[in-house]
Amino acid sequence: MVALALIVGFMSIEVVVGIMANSLALISDAAHMLTDAVAIVLALVAIRFAARPASGKYTYGFKRAEILSALVNGATLLLLAAWLLYEAIRRLLEPPEVTGGLVLVTALAGVAVNVVATVAISRANRSSLNVEGAFQHVLNDLYGFIATAVAGAVVMTTGFARADAIATLIVVALMVKAGYGLVRESTRIFLEAAPAGIDPDELGGHLVDVEGVDEVHDLHVWQITSGDIALSAHVLVQPGADCHGLRQRVERLLADDYAITHTTLQVDHSRAVAGSAGADLRRRLPVVSQHCAEAHGLVHRDQLVNVAG
Repeated sequence: MVALALIVGFMSIEVVVGIMANSLALISDAAHMLTDAVAIVLALVAIRFAARPASGKYTYGFKRAEILSALVNGATLLLLAAWLLYEAIRRLLEPPEVTGGLVLVTALAGVAVNVVATVAISRANRSSLNVEGAFQHVLNDLYGFIATAVAGAVVMTTGFARADAIATLIVVALMVKAGYGLVRESTRIFLEAAPAGIDPDELGGHLVDVEGVDEVHDLHVWQITSGDIALSAHVLVQPGADCHGLRQRVERLLADDYAITHTTLQVDHSRAVAGSAGADLRRRLPVVSQHCAEAHGLVHRDQLVNVAG
């Protein structure tokens, strides 16, 4: 709320000064500040929605409202960057007259305002992609004001009007970087990709290494929202093994090694068959069709059950 008040107040002043100074860099900063304000409002609304309990058809509640907010924030950064890129190139080809002193003074004031706003938002929980989206908006605006201040000083001291457009191009590059990162991460969550830092194939291999586990299939691991990881899997265990005990061991492994505590595990016994050539080896059939007509996820098997027989 502190950041929002600062940004809206200064943005109103900057629009007027930008028009007076004929500075695209100042106007672009003001436009960016508008998206900052929208980003913070979206973040605040999303936080309220995400806090609602699960009910009715929304069995996860509205936790992904925060991810939707992050996606919108990233997309607006990219769209605004595209518009500013066009305007900057146009002004590079036909540079207008720019009042450098007015640009410099306003940009320096903008730096001060954005430093305070950035510090305010940085104290929030930035592990939330939603809050990170709002933070990236304000941080990029701070970089933009620094670039604009440099451009204003160049124009004032040398008369090189194209410095204004060059500063805008620097801001565009920063906006594209931040916007792409937000869109990529939020899209991964919506597509239920595995969380960053977790290799599902490696995770499945660790699960079948648990003594007594024959096979793990239909393994899915995804994020409900930032920092909220869920996992489901079908686990086949040795005939006669303690299903409940093995389930608890698997859950402890997931909690201790991967910090995954939201799990849904279906545990069944493998089917036992006779061994061959009078040996006391009893192989277990890990055939997925014993329990599932088709596996809808990764399949991992213990080495013993992979022996051909």
